[in-house]
Amino acid sequence: MVRRALGPGAWGIAVSAAAGWALGGPGMGASAALGAAVVVANFAAHGLSLSWASTISLRTLHAVALGGVALRLGAIVAVLLALRGTAWFSPLAFGLALVPGTLALLAYEARLVLRGVGRLLDVPPDPVAERAARALAAREAR
Repeated sequence: MVRRALGPGAWGIAVSAAAGWALGGPGMGASAALGAAVVVANFAAHGLSLSWASTISLRTLHAVALGGVALRLGAIVAVLLALRGTAWFSPLAFGLALVPGTLALLAYEARLVLRGVGRLLDVPPDPVAERAARALAAREAR
């Protein structure tokens, strides 16, 4: 899913940069491109971390899914706070690229899920639940 999103993500970064540049000059174009790039990087980090966690255990997958949201939101805020004091950075352009980019990404994810991409996921069973199921089956067989 991450590879499928990189092409439209690169296009979104270019469109954001061009729109920002046209509306407010190079600083606004760079800020808008950075906002769109943060959305793409955020999505890639989310997809890759979930892919990695799914190979470990269901508990790890849940922890990465829930904890990753807070970490990625923190990264967005950190980028905004780190750059807001620079002369070229426009928080308005950054936000105006970040919010619609995130909404477009969510729509893209929903479209992929509706097309059945989620059926390809292979989540390993939780070892504790697997042992409990075997013990229950053995008890019922007696």
